[in-house]
Amino acid sequence: MQPSHRLNLRQVEAFRAVMLTGQITTAAELMFITQPAVSRLIADFERVTKLHLFDRKGNRLVPTSAAFTLMREVQNAFTGLDRIGKVAEDIGRNFAGTLRIVAMPALANGILARFLARFVRNRGGLHVSLEALPSPTVIERVAAGNVELGYVDFQFERSGMLCRHRSIAGVVALPSHHPLCEKPFITRNDLVGETIIDVEPGSIFSKRVSVELAGINNNSMIETYLSHTACSMVIEGAGITVTDYFSAREFTDRGLTIRPFKPYLEAGFTEIKLAENMNGDLASEFAEAFWHFLMEETALI
Repeated sequence: MQPSHRLNLRQVEAFRAVMLTGQITTAAELMFITQPAVSRLIADFERVTKLHLFDRKGNRLVPTSAAFTLMREVQNAFTGLDRIGKVAEDIGRNFAGTLRIVAMPALANGILARFLARFVRNRGGLHVSLEALPSPTVIERVAAGNVELGYVDFQFERSGMLCRHRSIAGVVALPSHHPLCEKPFITRNDLVGETIIDVEPGSIFSKRVSVELAGINNNSMIETYLSHTACSMVIEGAGITVTDYFSAREFTDRGLTIRPFKPYLEAGFTEIKLAENMNGDLASEFAEAFWHFLMEETALI
């Protein structure tokens, strides 16, 4: 029988297995086939692609530069296949019992994770996932239908999505020994001469803070791209920061003091989901419950 001159998935799988493992023996184990079968698939793959992908050195296959270039595309393709497999698993376990959430790090790495743990506590069989991603990526994931619920750190509207902005006041995070802890709230004049830690320079919230503090004299600025990092630095006495409540709240048991900032400074978020969502009821239930939970915690200040 003449060998096929068409590319097939098994050849690509063999190529990927060899690239991942570095050995024909291990690649054969990964694919549950014999070593000669892997060698034949690799040879067929090189012939069909007309590329020299490996240098043979004894029993080893050493990838060429062409192999590494091709591998990037193969990985992208297999990422898509893995995603299809994940969707199939979700359908098999009952899609109504699946909740996938992506959120900006300030939420996902703290209070949202704590609430999610409570939400699933007495819900047997519910499959959930939570991932921290930059807000633009959150929007992409929700728009593609890869997740049921997303949280972004700015006001947002888009056709085909249900977008609800949740307004929360910004706060000042202080070391527990700081003199300003004696005040019930903090104003811009209270920050004269203080070292300010700027969170996520260039963001909408950072620009709001800059407008509020414009014209006052303070010490050298420290910049960081994560509010949790800023709060950690505050605890160590590096300065103080104006930030969102839900990030600062995660550090109050470690020596951080929170005070409201006056006048009101918007530091909320927008929850987003597709308007047509197979799992909309569960996502809505979670979103409402999380908002009430957050409001209860915010009332503490």
